[in-house]
Amino acid sequence: MKILVINAGSSSLKYQLIDMETEKAIAKGGCERIGLEGSFLKHSGKKSVTIESPMPNHEAAIKLVLDALVDSEHGVISKMSEIDAVGHRIVHSGEDFNKSVLLTEKVIEICKNNTELAPLHQPANLTGISACQKVLPEGTPMVGVFDTAFHSTMPEKAYVFAMPYEDYKNYKIRRYGFHGSSHRFVSEEAAKYLGKDAKDLKIVTCHLGNGSSISAIDGGKSVDTSMSFTPLGGVPMGTRSGELDPAIVEFLCKKHGFSVSECLNYLNKKSGVAGLSGVSSDFRDLAAAAKEGNHRAQLALDVFTYSCKKYVGAYAAAMGGVDCVVFTAGIGEHDASVRYEVIKDLEFMGIKVDADKNKQNVDGINDISAQDSRVKVLVIPTNEELVIARDTQEIVKGLKA
Repeated sequence: MKILVINAGSSSLKYQLIDMETEKAIAKGGCERIGLEGSFLKHSGKKSVTIESPMPNHEAAIKLVLDALVDSEHGVISKMSEIDAVGHRIVHSGEDFNKSVLLTEKVIEICKNNTELAPLHQPANLTGISACQKVLPEGTPMVGVFDTAFHSTMPEKAYVFAMPYEDYKNYKIRRYGFHGSSHRFVSEEAAKYLGKDAKDLKIVTCHLGNGSSISAIDGGKSVDTSMSFTPLGGVPMGTRSGELDPAIVEFLCKKHGFSVSECLNYLNKKSGVAGLSGVSSDFRDLAAAAKEGNHRAQLALDVFTYSCKKYVGAYAAAMGGVDCVVFTAGIGEHDASVRYEVIKDLEFMGIKVDADKNKQNVDGINDISAQDSRVKVLVIPTNEELVIARDTQEIVKGLKA
């Protein structure tokens, strides 16, 4: 079975075609600047190629992707009917879905109704679905895999806020959490690596990238996570502030003359380590600047790792212990200094890192635990696309049963 995985953004579209016999991507790439001048497709199949072509909308982008997949020189399939199904990343399930689902008209309508919960991401996800429906052969099954679904197992005490309960019931204001496919994947991979049943493990997963979130996974289920009602909550990120006193929003509006929307844009796109450092949202740039004595760059790094450290400790307390800490995503997988600073001083909890192992770059899972660490510390490359493909395969097989 070959499954096309689609991750549609507002002006971009990423894809992978995965052969489920090997669970390997046989082609992948992305469309950039959709709806803008200078749009192009970067495709990797039989060979890598960059195709510059007008893409006025996502439908045109999907068609370009499909043409690339069947191209005689750089494609990997001979006809579109070889694509057995499509798995779509959808950011928000609200409280309507706690797992991946077949995309029917009713499901798509519910997703549209949840757009107000993810106004920056959901419309693009839905546009990608619509574009695929128009371009792919009629009857190609499509599945929605939600970022939020994995966190639907959180207990009520973890997801409600201390505000009038009616606001939760009427407006669905609560903690939802994001990066669910990533947290799910690496926690399952950790259990396999440790040779244990996920039901017997307490794991803290640290998805650290330009967007970062940390989750407590007890018995294979998410019981708490740092991102909140929106991806703005939790630890500081590349350009997002992370958690702060909500009264700061009104204060900033008065001081800067912001509207509420302008203030949220400020906290989403001009804050985080970029705003704090005044240097960059890229941790490599921060590390270089800090090495040269830039105080604000070092402060940004310190604030980030301190916040992550607090979440690791808090989630260990929430679960009544921890068996494994996992680092993943761009920063988590590649920045040894960040990993070291997050774990440093947690020896009292039995969490210790081997400094030499931590600096090594290895393919696959890297066990960076010190020999006498009671808690395993692992670096696991995430693969959200494979999670989407696996769920899609499972649902499509169910249709044929």
